[in-house]
Amino acid sequence: MVPLILVLLLALILFGAGFAVKILWWVAVVVLVIWLLGFLMRSTGAGGGRGRWYRW
Repeated sequence: MVPLILVLLLALILFGAGFAVKILWWVAVVVLVIWLLGFLMRSTGAGGGRGRWYRW
């Protein structure tokens, strides 16, 4: 009975980790798109491309 519970627990942990990794990939893609849009808007925006769209 204990090995069965351990296998089920391991499967649940791996399923949860896989789901979290997939979500993180989508978050990374969204952040990359936002960064690229900001970079393009900065280079074609007012101020001759000298302005920064972030405050670092």
